[in-house]
Amino acid sequence: MDTSKLTGDPNSHDVSKFSSSLSATCLCKSIRVTITDNELFTRPRGHLCHCANCRKVAGSYVSSNLAIEKEKVDVQDTRGTLKNPIMSIAEVFPTMVIVKMGMFPRIPQPECESFALHRHPWQGKHSDLVQYEIVRGGKKLGE
Repeated sequence: MDTSKLTGDPNSHDVSKFSSSLSATCLCKSIRVTITDNELFTRPRGHLCHCANCRKVAGSYVSSNLAIEKEKVDVQDTRGTLKNPIMSIAEVFPTMVIVKMGMFPRIPQPECESFALHRHPWQGKHSDLVQYEIVRGGKKLGE
């Protein structure tokens, strides 16, 4: 099998290339998102979310997200077609945006899980992550 045409291997992208910013496009390339932050890969940053909204948007059983200050995210929409929910604002974090990280070539290591009570019974657990029952920063699983 010729693996040169396969896509998506994050290991083919050296993390040092993203020391100050990280960019990605949607599939049709009309939307470009750039995150400018010097600490993206210096420590765990993102979070895994199991809430119904994030699962629906991600089309998966979990969504890899990054909550980050609004001014560090630039969204360019060249065709005016931004209907893709790649970014959201949560009421609990009014100065931040939540960026869906699945479109990026590398994803920062998550620091926590939110809505951990909503995991499917067959899902593995990430024992090295802080696990919040529901909202990030709220009650931790097992407290």
